[in-house]
Amino acid sequence: MSDPLERTQAQRYGYHLSRYCAQLVGVTMTGLRCEGRHYIPDSGPVLVCSNHQSFFDPVLIGLACRRRLNYLARKTLFNHRVFGHLIRFFDSIPIERDGLGISGIKETIKRLRRDEMVLMFPEGTRTSDGEMHPLRPGFCSLARRGSTTLQPVGLDGAYQCWPRHARYPRLGRLAVAFGPPLRPADFVNWDNDQLIAELAHRMQECHGRARCLRALG
Repeated sequence: MSDPLERTQAQRYGYHLSRYCAQLVGVTMTGLRCEGRHYIPDSGPVLVCSNHQSFFDPVLIGLACRRRLNYLARKTLFNHRVFGHLIRFFDSIPIERDGLGISGIKETIKRLRRDEMVLMFPEGTRTSDGEMHPLRPGFCSLARRGSTTLQPVGLDGAYQCWPRHARYPRLGRLAVAFGPPLRPADFVNWDNDQLIAELAHRMQECHGRARCLRALG
C-alpha cells in the first residue's frame, strides 16, 4: 500500500476532482444539505465517526469534508475487478469483514499519526431501520493510541435512498451534519463506557440535526 504522504499527483488531483463532481451531483440531484463543517479541525489526526445508513455514506461524508479522508474497505472488495482499482486509487485501508484486523488497525494508526483523517462507522454495519444503533468499542483504542480527535457526524436520507435490503439505489433528499469534536484532553480520564456514551450522544444529536435539515428540503 502506498504511503499516505507519497500519493501520486493523479491520486491527489483525482480525489479533489471526484469530490467536486460528487458535490455537484449531490446538490443538483438530491438537494444535499450540509451543516457544521466549521467544527472539523483544520489539522491534526481526526477519526470521523458517522452513523451508517447505506453504501452512499463514505461518499457523502467525503464530499462534505474540507480535508481529505482515508476510507476503510473490506478486504474482499479489493478483489473486485473495477471497484478494487477504484478503492486502491483512493488509498483505502483494507479491513477484515468482522472488524479492522491487526493490519487494518496498524495502518489506521499510522495514518492518524501522520495527522490525517480517517472515516469510521462505529456501529459496525449498516442500519436495518434508518435509526442509529449501539456503537462498538473498537474506536476507543484507536482514539487513545493515536491521541486522536473524534469528530461526530450524522447523516440522514441515505437509508431511504438505498436501504440494505434494496439491490439498487433511488433518488431522495440527503443531509449531513457535523458536531463539536471530542478532543483527547476531553476523554483522557474517561473509561471506554464513558467515551462510548458521549460519542453516541453527540452522533445522535448530529443525526437529529441532519434529519431536520433533510425535512426542511
